[in-house]
Amino acid sequence: MRHWGLLIFALGLSFRVWAFDNEQIYTGDQLQPVSLAQALSQVSPGTVVIVSEQHDHLPHHRHQVAVLKELRMTVPVVSVGMEFFEYTKQPVIDEFMAGKLSESDFLTQVGWGGNNWPNYREQVLEPLLSGGTTIALNSPRALTSKVAKSGVESLSQEEASQLPPNWSLGNDLYFERFKAVMGGGHIPEQAILRYFTAQSIWDETMSWRAVEFLRKNPSHVLVIIVGDFHAQYGGGLPDKLRQRGLNKIVTISQVNLTDLTPEEQAAEMEPHPSYGPRADFIWVGDR
Repeated sequence: MRHWGLLIFALGLSFRVWAFDNEQIYTGDQLQPVSLAQALSQVSPGTVVIVSEQHDHLPHHRHQVAVLKELRMTVPVVSVGMEFFEYTKQPVIDEFMAGKLSESDFLTQVGWGGNNWPNYREQVLEPLLSGGTTIALNSPRALTSKVAKSGVESLSQEEASQLPPNWSLGNDLYFERFKAVMGGGHIPEQAILRYFTAQSIWDETMSWRAVEFLRKNPSHVLVIIVGDFHAQYGGGLPDKLRQRGLNKIVTISQVNLTDLTPEEQAAEMEPHPSYGPRADFIWVGDR
């Protein structure tokens, strides 16, 4: 009987590792299933809700829209911050949101490219239903590209004026994860540092724009749509938001567990021994 008990216990641990349900939200620390309403229950005006994504993965985009609709029922005003828009193009976005610019002209003038626009249209326009707006969060691509290629010291005075105020590199653990994603020792250290500087400027610009927006619009909740690496383990965007004095943050990291082994699923979902929980909440969106 004792052996049967040990077997059942072992099977229970195995079940916990691999049985993550598609479309289910889990708490990041204990991996307890919760509803979307429960995940957003503590959100109040002045909060940033970060909803990450794997770009152009349809379930993640459906979930983003669901977050916006749920919040619209519980908070006064919901606005959206988009990683994919350069902040220098905010006047173009304002004209589009005001109905003064056609969609095709908007996409041309805002420089949209790469990602599939229909996957993001509803997220961009949803704030209009609650009196909110959509803001551009990112730094100019030409700026971060130049930093990644030649370093921040290569920027002209005009280019340097577009940097966010009081910016700094991301923390050491974020850099450690960044190096691993970049391929470890296959890229020269100086090149990795340039890329990381560009990444840090990206995070800093998004945090700067978000914090400034909420200071001017304290009745809003700002939902940030961003790639998952910027959001996970708190090391990128969440860390920079806190450095700028914003502590009302909810992070939802979206994952795709399709075709992963039980061990790989566990690595994606469970708190990391060095980095901690992946996010406040983890949303599985496989298909």
